[in-house]
Amino acid sequence: MRHSSMIAALLAPAVIGTLGLTTPAYARAAPPAARVAWIKSCYDKKRQDTDPCGAWRLRLRDGGQATVPGAATRGVNGKGREAHLASTFAVSGDGRVLLYERARDHRLVVRPVSGGPAKVLPEDARPKGIGSDEMAVRLSPSGERVLIDYYDADDRLPSKVITVATGETATVPAAYGVLGLSADGDEVLATRLAGDNTTTLYALRPGGGATRRTPPQVIANAGAWALAADGTTVAALVQGDAERKEPARIRTYDLATGELSEGVDVPAGPHFEPSSAWWDGDLLRATYTRTASTGNSAVVRVLTVDPGTGRIEHDDQYKIGENYAFAAAGE
Repeated sequence: MRHSSMIAALLAPAVIGTLGLTTPAYARAAPPAARVAWIKSCYDKKRQDTDPCGAWRLRLRDGGQATVPGAATRGVNGKGREAHLASTFAVSGDGRVLLYERARDHRLVVRPVSGGPAKVLPEDARPKGIGSDEMAVRLSPSGERVLIDYYDADDRLPSKVITVATGETATVPAAYGVLGLSADGDEVLATRLAGDNTTTLYALRPGGGATRRTPPQVIANAGAWALAADGTTVAALVQGDAERKEPARIRTYDLATGELSEGVDVPAGPHFEPSSAWWDGDLLRATYTRTASTGNSAVVRVLTVDPGTGRIEHDDQYKIGENYAFAAAGE
């Protein structure tokens, strides 16, 4: 992953439209939120390989399910031709906003789970020559902004932060690697490798300003990170070691002061790896995934952690059966 720095202002958070999904009637009583999106895998006898097939589906937090009409099944290659890979898909941390490729032209669009027309992102959200598997897309926790990182061959394309409502775009130079957006979407958490092989961690603010510091290795080598709305507090999900009987931990690091917390042991479970995290006020939503050793299935566990008090709640757990690809909320 590249490491990045923002050079343009991020704009104010926006209100976006709604999405029409096919959902059971009982699921419409409350605004729906998605736990995960997934797409089936089908075996192609001619190619003797698997392909994504069918519609993207959502598993909702109220127990219901929904399909996503208009979302492409397959992605495209750098020439814009449909390829044997899943299309781009992402779910915001709060589970209320989706990003996906539109089936008819593979433009990136953003829609709320609750229903309504899609908001189409600028055409250059996917630059020419970039295929669906050559970009990493992440929504801010509540979906107002989109962060896109590109995997171009010469590593020169800047990453982008797009404000959904307006299409306004801030660029992030390719010399830096983006890790995610802050809880309010106003900063970008990024890293850059220095000449002495140390890693600098950045919270990049509107207008190009930044708070930066070289963190200890336990932060730099974490499995997932989340930047709080204050623009300086970073949560790091540290992988446990079952053989050494070392539990998974969550530690916080202050980019302004360099203060490192003692951390909180978390019951992520054996073989669960940290996959994503996002702040909800003073609480942290931390997602851990255990992938099956055979086949393509997974178990996802979501914990709510109060780093200040050490209180932990098991927020959610679910299994994704055989699939071609899936996107958990917040990843």
